[in-house]
Amino acid sequence: MLLAAAVAGLPARAAEDAPAAPDDEERVQIADPYIELHTGPGRGYPVHFVAARQEWIAITLRHTDWYKVRTAGGKEGWVHRKQLETTLTEAGGAKTFRDIALDDYLGRRVQLGAAWGQFKSEPMLKFWTSYKLSDTLSVEGTIGQVQGLYSGTDFWHVNVLAEPWSDQRLSPFFGIGLGKFRNFPNQSLVAASVTDAKLANAGLGARYHVSERLVLRVDYTIYTAFVADTRSTEYRAVTAGLSFFF
Repeated sequence: MLLAAAVAGLPARAAEDAPAAPDDEERVQIADPYIELHTGPGRGYPVHFVAARQEWIAITLRHTDWYKVRTAGGKEGWVHRKQLETTLTEAGGAKTFRDIALDDYLGRRVQLGAAWGQFKSEPMLKFWTSYKLSDTLSVEGTIGQVQGLYSGTDFWHVNVLAEPWSDQRLSPFFGIGLGKFRNFPNQSLVAASVTDAKLANAGLGARYHVSERLVLRVDYTIYTAFVADTRSTEYRAVTAGLSFFF
């Protein structure tokens, strides 16, 4: 601890002089020239106090990436995680939030995302939101649009996803679902009509936790549109996109 404090340019006796904190609070020491305390958990809240280098602060509460802290003098405010990552622990090491970020990812419930790709060789854009029902199962709603050369397509579907290794940073998944399909030809085409059909799909893909609340996703999906009682059309789609979890 003495060596770490000396390397950081802080007095070796600082940890001994730090005020005691309750057992459920963690103390860290400011290593930057200062840390700004906001009145609320967001950059839109004004800074009402500045804590200087070598001061000890206690972390009392967390809200997403913002942490409520209390200085030795009793001043309280909210600090962003990136500023706290430059502080030192009582052992003299740099404070890390890696485990907390991983816990957030493992405990994710709601995700919102968007992806771009190819739907039968035509450009496709889709948006989705999902809710995690259990460690390995989630329900997902998707809306999308395909802009083809001779026609456009709107669709939506609801899927059940299985993610057997959801506790891993790189996690494969597969799903099945039902929805609706609407194809409308370009107005320049003569005698063309709009097609409404029921839609079924099955797909597989993978998620990769990039950082903080950002997840990269790729998937491959087979769509089946039931355009008539005795006729169906099959489409294949490949997409890649990003999602955020809460």
